[in-house]
Amino acid sequence: MNHRFLLLVSLVIGSAGILLTSPISAELSNRLHTPQIAPQPKISSSTTVDDKSLDGVDRQERSDWASFFDSVEAQGTIVVLDQRGGAQQLWVYDQERADRAYSPASTFKIPHSLFALDAGVVRDEFQVFEWDGVERDFAPHNQDQTLRSAMRNSAVWVYEIFAAEIGEAKAREYLTQIDYGNADPSTSEGAYWIDGALEISAQEQIYFLQKLYQNELRFRVEHQRLVKDIMIVEAERDWILRVKTGWEGRWGWWVGWVEWPTGPVFFALNINTPNRLDDLYKREEITRAILQSIDALPAEEHQK
Repeated sequence: MNHRFLLLVSLVIGSAGILLTSPISAELSNRLHTPQIAPQPKISSSTTVDDKSLDGVDRQERSDWASFFDSVEAQGTIVVLDQRGGAQQLWVYDQERADRAYSPASTFKIPHSLFALDAGVVRDEFQVFEWDGVERDFAPHNQDQTLRSAMRNSAVWVYEIFAAEIGEAKAREYLTQIDYGNADPSTSEGAYWIDGALEISAQEQIYFLQKLYQNELRFRVEHQRLVKDIMIVEAERDWILRVKTGWEGRWGWWVGWVEWPTGPVFFALNINTPNRLDDLYKREEITRAILQSIDALPAEEHQK
């Protein structure tokens, strides 16, 4: 699959030195160990969105999307909110799972970056965090990092610095402020967004992403714009794809949105990864196929 990142993004958006790396390899050193057994995810039977910004719009079950999961032998859910042309189309595959809460894993780097910027732990995208000298399995982790490279490479050690400097009490305050999942940053061991108590559902991921897109989170607008900028993974003249991967070990995420001149298309996919590394490609493959099926992303042949 040819996933190009166009030079025009660097010119138009001001992204300095953006390079694409494999979202799979970027997570290897973070999750190669066997994860701790966490409590069973919460389940809600709700099938109607309870969110003022969506005016209680009903989710439409897309049972036909099962074929995209079946084609790669994956079990999971996806929520898609299509707001192009002023519409409010909210589709979901597996509504029950869409309401289950899971650890956000590296998708939490999106709000975590906002916390760090607001707390002054990181000044901007150019501040350098010196490598701690610990050899990790993924080579790009074994070097100095900036906010942009830490997001791109999913460098957990940088975000562990953020967590230590922000502290649990302030993190809880931030999480509550943005209504992020269960807003619980407690942990007995490991990063709280991977091995701790923090959980979020696919539906809640959509709520959060929508607020970020609209600059409606209670953070400085320039910080929200910066985080959105470092989420970019691909673009063409009339669309931009912003994404963050996540992998807890037993399940994985692919969340973000596609921006079009007529409006955004948000998505949050969560799948089981019983085969661990061998399953990671399925996150992106399923999501891209579904987005292409609703013309939210052009087919591959149109991108060459």
